[in-house]
Parts: sequence; structure tokens; C-alpha cells
Amino acid sequence: MSILNTVEAAQAPPSAESRLAAEPVAAPVVPALTRDFLAWVAGAPRSYADAMEAWRSSCPRLTIWEDALGDGLVRVERGSLPTLDEMLVTLTLRGRALLDGVQST
Repeated sequence: MSILNTVEAAQAPPSAESRLAAEPVAAPVVPALTRDFLAWVAGAPRSYADAMEAWRSSCPRLTIWEDALGDGLVRVERGSLPTLDEMLVTLTLRGRALLDGVQST
């Protein structure tokens, strides 16, 4: 790109794409139960068995555990033995960022 093209591009009105990129992005809305679940996981080491006991639901409208797994907010890490008490539920980087963003507002 020549200097002339650079000057012309700098003087041109911003494109729709660049205007959209410059607009602030709203923080994600996190349901209260999801926030509570992420805080619960972050609060102490939690086994898979603990998580199932505390957060499993047969109600199709309360899918906090399944949604957090599906959205990549938590992961299940296998311990030395593949038992439910040895497997740990931990926040992913995405889950931590979401929780930190929610808690900072």
C-alpha cells in the first residue's frame, strides 16, 4: 500500500465494520444460579460426586450443571483413580473469566 493510499484510507469515513468494532460490548448476562455454581466450584476443591449431589436436577428447567459443562465453564479432571470421589470439578479459564467479570461489577 502506498503512502497516498494510506492517507486516503485515513481520511475516508469509517466503515460499518470498524464502527461496530469500536462500539463497547456489553458484559455477558450470567444467570444467578450459574454464577452461584461457578462460585461454589471455585470456593473449594469439589469432587464429581459432590457436584452431582449438590447440583444434579431432574428438572429440565434447572440445567445448571449440564449448561456449565456444555458451555466450557467447568471441566472434570480425573484423579489417580477413576472414581467419582477422585474426579475433580474445576473451573476452566472461560469459567474463571466469567466469574471474575461478574464479581467485579
